[in-house]
Amino acid sequence: MNIPASKSKRIVIIGGGFAGIELAKKLRNKDVQIVLLDKHNFHNFQPLMYQVATGGLEAGSIAYPIRKIIHHYDDCFFRLANVREIDTKNQKVIADIGDLHYDYLVIATGSKTNFFGDKELERNCMGMKTISQSLNIRSLILENFEQAVLTKDTCDRNCLMNFCLVGGGPTGVELAGALAEMKKGIFQKDYPDLDISQMQINLIQSGDRILNTMSEKASVNAEKYLTELGVNVLKNVRVTGYDGKTLQTNSDLSIDTATVIWTAGVQGAMIPGLDAESLVLRAMRIRVNEVGKVHGFENIFAIGDIAMMESEEFPMGHPMMAQPALQQGKHLGENFSRMLEGNPMVPFQYKDKGSMAVIGRNRAVVDMPKAHFSGFFAWFLWIFVHLFSLVGFKNKMVVLLNWLYNYIRFDREDRLIIRPYKKKRFQAFTTDET
Repeated sequence: MNIPASKSKRIVIIGGGFAGIELAKKLRNKDVQIVLLDKHNFHNFQPLMYQVATGGLEAGSIAYPIRKIIHHYDDCFFRLANVREIDTKNQKVIADIGDLHYDYLVIATGSKTNFFGDKELERNCMGMKTISQSLNIRSLILENFEQAVLTKDTCDRNCLMNFCLVGGGPTGVELAGALAEMKKGIFQKDYPDLDISQMQINLIQSGDRILNTMSEKASVNAEKYLTELGVNVLKNVRVTGYDGKTLQTNSDLSIDTATVIWTAGVQGAMIPGLDAESLVLRAMRIRVNEVGKVHGFENIFAIGDIAMMESEEFPMGHPMMAQPALQQGKHLGENFSRMLEGNPMVPFQYKDKGSMAVIGRNRAVVDMPKAHFSGFFAWFLWIFVHLFSLVGFKNKMVVLLNWLYNYIRFDREDRLIIRPYKKKRFQAFTTDET
């Protein structure tokens, strides 16, 4: 990998997400060599990917070059690499660009979409864990409407305009609200020759309430907002199959749809090489102790979504969200500093700062440790928190200006099919009619 030798200990960080970047920040200019590996050369602000998928923001406004983050750090290097395996015996990371020895290894690979082993769902549904996937969804939504204009078959046309979002967590709820606003304010103007009232947005939740990780009050308010926007909220419905055209459920309900977006679960983005005893197979996460050290190893750590830090308060590990990842990255950086000074590491304690979800303009729900908000104030608070959390001043300004324009004009100008995306199954809707 062409990393220069150093007298300092080498800490290799796999993953440039929230946890990995926060750790690199805390270790900057310390007496260590940092090597950050990621398969992308940018840090991605995942909470706003749904806005890229629905044309509200351009992809570049929620991404930031990793090299620009670390370019002023001493003895810190980034390599664009796809890590294939961890050789724990020889303390090496094996990647597509070569091998690299480590003194300490931190796994911060994040998570990926969990289809729970169903290959048909994985093949036919859309995930939304990367910017590329978000751009694919944006293209697919717009291509569906372009195809709906061409077809004369009513069933095929309705199928193309039906959208199913599986999973009633924050991502599913926010995506449903954004699609509903596009239906109300954009598609009617863009496609006057289509009956947009036939467009359906179905949010499918296997449990008895959406946003089940938030308070019951937040769930009730979110469902009310979605219903007001025309979203069909289907609770206690579990998806059992999708062949590319018909969505099957555990009830008598089946839905003909050309687009199913899967937000029903995530699992750790595992890298081969660790012992089976270190893994929690049900979620593909790595078992760590109270300081983030991987079970069975003294010099390997895991933080963020990939880490399963079990405790009495969190028997299933911390939530796979941005806040735990940020806090774990910061805490491990502080622990490395303590270790370098000859002091013992201290246990991690998660501070719940609350959770939030936006359902559309002037509609959001916020749970704070001692308060709950909904409506306009919650929406304004959501905007402030997300703007503050973005990396880079330019990104903050671009996103703010986009939101102001969208709010005033009720528009989403980034509805562009820059890179067409069509799966083979959609060829069924392509006829010789012109």
